[in-house]
Amino acid sequence: MSVDDSDRRLLRQLQVDPAQPVAELARRATMTEATASRRLERLRARGILKGQQAVIDWRKLGWEVEVSLRVTLDKTNPRAFDEFIAAAREVPEAIEIQTFLGRVDVRLNVIARDMAHYQQVYRSRILTLPHIADLEALMHIAEIKRGEALPL
Repeated sequence: MSVDDSDRRLLRQLQVDPAQPVAELARRATMTEATASRRLERLRARGILKGQQAVIDWRKLGWEVEVSLRVTLDKTNPRAFDEFIAAAREVPEAIEIQTFLGRVDVRLNVIARDMAHYQQVYRSRILTLPHIADLEALMHIAEIKRGEALPL
């Protein structure tokens, strides 16, 4: 779906501060408030703008450990992917689940309050997930770059 320069200006400003009022968003995107409102509604209707969400810094809430688990599934069972994903969705500490083509089938991003909590989650929730053939844990040390903004 194509967007024009006005849409891109609007989306750029929305990425800078999604909570800003439409009047301010319109001013920064150099258009009237009515035009900005119509364009935002059209972007939503076309599925380009999916919505807004709260981004919570879970570290500030006491979750200190983040681990990426790279999972290779036993694909001898034709339902392995579906059953693993369904069970992984039930792990509250799994904040992200991605699937891949290649040696690694799934990546789970897991958070925990501390290492003792991570060990408990790993033993009681991760190792009990179905169809795991291989599992590699990568401990996050530092976040160098994280960006949701698109280069519009």
